[in-house]
Amino acid sequence: MRWVRDTCVVRAVASSGAGFLLAVMWFDLMFDVQLLSGHDQRRSEEVLTSIGQYYRRVTTDARPMNRLVALGMLVTLAAIITELARGAAPAWGWWVSLALAAVLGLAGWRTVPSAVRLGSNVGTAEERLTLARGILRDHLVCLGCVAALLGVLLGGT
Repeated sequence: MRWVRDTCVVRAVASSGAGFLLAVMWFDLMFDVQLLSGHDQRRSEEVLTSIGQYYRRVTTDARPMNRLVALGMLVTLAAIITELARGAAPAWGWWVSLALAAVLGLAGWRTVPSAVRLGSNVGTAEERLTLARGILRDHLVCLGCVAALLGVLLGGT
């Protein structure tokens, strides 16, 4: 595994993984932002149905392709940890990268299970609205962290 010894290659792998995750979040946010428009009760149900159907498709119906997102997360984290273990310079950049990438745990721990529940269309409208708002909030936090991660990685860590 000679390529692992080349910091530029490992940085490219980490950047590619982070870029892929950024694109996934962008697609998710295209549905999530429907929550931001003012709407009445009837429109709220339409918005929740639209968002729920999207999350059902990408979290449940898309198997096994939905595993690609988890793979992207793991590859990104593995590349960063590889550089830290190697003692790549500058170390501060890789530690910052690891801290920013750690927010991906939020997705695995909270966002994905919430999206699966929302996609199942179970619960009251208020419960589904709470789930959808939480997913939107999580995606905005993750978007900021992954964008910053890309900035650090592409800036040369």
